[in-house]
Amino acid sequence: MNLQTVKNRFGIIGNSEPLNRALDVAIQVAPTDITVLITGESGTGKENMPKIIHHYSSRKHHEYIAVNCGAIPEGTIDSELFGHEKGAFTGATDSRKGYFEVADGGTIFLDEVAELPLPTQVRLLRVLETGEFIKVGASKVKKTDVRIIAATNENVQKAIQKGKFREDLFYRLSTVPISLEPLRERKNDIHLLFRKFSADFAEKYRMPGIRLNQKAVDILEKYSWPGNIRQLKNVAEQISVIENSREVDELILTKYLPDIDSIRNLPMVIDGKKESDNFSERDILYKVLFEMKQDVTEMKRVIVDLLNNNNLSSNEKTALITKLSDSSKLDGGTKFDEQRNNTVSLQEDNIREEPPSYNISFQESVEIEESLSLEEREKELIQKALKKHNGRRKNAAKELGISERTLYRKIKEFEILK
Repeated sequence: MNLQTVKNRFGIIGNSEPLNRALDVAIQVAPTDITVLITGESGTGKENMPKIIHHYSSRKHHEYIAVNCGAIPEGTIDSELFGHEKGAFTGATDSRKGYFEVADGGTIFLDEVAELPLPTQVRLLRVLETGEFIKVGASKVKKTDVRIIAATNENVQKAIQKGKFREDLFYRLSTVPISLEPLRERKNDIHLLFRKFSADFAEKYRMPGIRLNQKAVDILEKYSWPGNIRQLKNVAEQISVIENSREVDELILTKYLPDIDSIRNLPMVIDGKKESDNFSERDILYKVLFEMKQDVTEMKRVIVDLLNNNNLSSNEKTALITKLSDSSKLDGGTKFDEQRNNTVSLQEDNIREEPPSYNISFQESVEIEESLSLEEREKELIQKALKKHNGRRKNAAKELGISERTLYRKIKEFEILK
């Protein structure tokens, strides 16, 4: 049979070798009842293959039913596929035939078959092996003579490894596998498809067709097309409707092509040694938070180093102590007294002789080696402030940011000589 005749009948555009091979396999298996599994990325035109197989089979005068398995809720998919009896579940006011019973003698196309729940996969396996099924809520076995064609855009082998798809069902479905390559692998067909879509939309919307210059054609063919033929069709429709100019150059075209390179530069989890590792968004968030805690630890080390540096003024050291106490409260570490009357906290209560340590790390504890005695620091700051102001308590208290009464009590507590 001439492949071009098949392409014209089903509106298939392209002359790539893998496409021609897939069409040839579909035509060869059509007269038989062999189960076919069609694989390929989303938007590659997998829905055309079962139509071709059904049309050139002996079942073409019987029912052809296409079922999107991913669009049916898990709780009702058994009822949709196999039917149910009256009273089988709440709301089952009457018995209903399922798709396998309706399509008896014909063909049923199970799109996105990898989305089927495991219990349904077991029932489907029985239909494939014996042609028998049981309605939901029934006890009588029914027979059906239906040809099953399945399709998926998932990596079925990975789904099997993760326990989401039965291996025996995979081998039963893929008696004859047909793989459709993505559009980026069919560069010579991209411009042909674009011209076809442009002509269709020009006729649909009753407007002149659009044409690409050579630079725009080059960009069109170099683009990766993650949405495949479906995305190319959408771009052709957008340009046909929105642009006033019927001559499309590279500047106009690039406005309708998402920057895939920038999208792919976003943070992502790359599979490591274990391909089966399934990282969740929560795992990634935890990793980011742990890295932030490492940064906080490094900042605290810097603060300790600065506090040990005698070149800092008393105000600067007081501000650093305040910041260190705030961060310690966040970490559940040593707690400092809150500032009273908008003044700097100077540890009136719960003063610990032991220096605080900060155990913040991603996988192991990191301890700050330098010790920090808050009593000694407070005493040192008060002494320097009094010395600077020649013993004037009022001026010293103002510089320290505390009340004169608190300063007097601290002087008595630390036995600071005038």
